[in-house]
Amino acid sequence: MDEPQEAIDHPPHYTFGAINVIDAIEAWGLGFHLGNVVKYVTRAAHKGQQLADLKKARWYLDREIGRLEGR
Repeated sequence: MDEPQEAIDHPPHYTFGAINVIDAIEAWGLGFHLGNVVKYVTRAAHKGQQLADLKKARWYLDREIGRLEGR
C-alpha cells in the first residue's frame, strides 16, 4: 500500500514552527553530518523518541569532529 505523499515529504515532525528544518540546513550549507545534527535535535521533541534522536545527533556530531580531526 502506498503512503500518501504528505506522509513522505511533510510529516508532522517536519513542519512544526515557521521554518522547515531542511530549508535551514540548505540555506546554512551545513553538509551531511551537521545537517543531520540539526535535523535530529530540532525534530527530537516532536517524534516521540527524543532520547534516541538526541543520541543520533550526538553520533553525527562525533563523526564530524572525527572528520575534522583527521580520523
